[in-house]
Amino acid sequence: MTPAGGEPGNREELDAAVEELNRAASRLRTEEIEPEEAARLVEYCAQIAARVGAALDRESDTLAGGGPDPGQERLL
Repeated sequence: MTPAGGEPGNREELDAAVEELNRAASRLRTEEIEPEEAARLVEYCAQIAARVGAALDRESDTLAGGGPDPGQERLL
């Protein structure tokens, strides 16, 4: 996975993020997990998903030739 605060920039990093999300999901499905740990894992998964989503948005914009479609604003 990427360093804390980093964003996936290539296919290997995206695959690693998916694998990490899958491991967290498996852990969350167990009955042995404490509520505090579950909450931390959910937050961690949200952070990973946000970074991956931002990276995919940028990649999509680059492939599309620039910014968002006319009339659409970019979310911060």
